[in-house]
Formats: sequence, C-alpha cells, structure tokens
Amino acid sequence: MKARVYVTFKPSVLDPQGQTIRAALNGLGHKGIEEVRQGKFFEVTYNETEDLDAISRDVLSNPVIEDYRIEIL
Repeated sequence: MKARVYVTFKPSVLDPQGQTIRAALNGLGHKGIEEVRQGKFFEVTYNETEDLDAISRDVLSNPVIEDYRIEIL
C-alpha cells in the first residue's frame, strides 16, 4: 500500500521559512499573498500490518509543534 503523510507546523507555531517565502513573493509583485505556511510530505510504501498513524506521530512529526495528516493512495 502507499500513503502520503503531510506534516505542517501547528497554527500557533511561527513559520520563519513561510514568512521568508511570503516576503519574496511580495517582493516579486504578488501583493495578494497574505500568508505562506511551509511543510513536508513523505510518500510511504508499507505493509498493511504497519501502524502508519503511530509512525507518523512518533517518527515523521514532532507532536509538540507539528500536525500531520495521512492520505491513503
């Protein structure tokens, strides 16, 4: 099976890379961009016996500052 795990900062956590991207976009003339939040995703091929939720929570993300969501492909 395949899945994508998307990991992003929680809304309460500052995202300096996202702020830099937003500033660069504004500097390039894209003045309508108000906020950019960056994240990462993992494409995982796995066996059905694996607990993808536990792997995402314990290994792929930092639950203190990040949220994740799983998309089964």
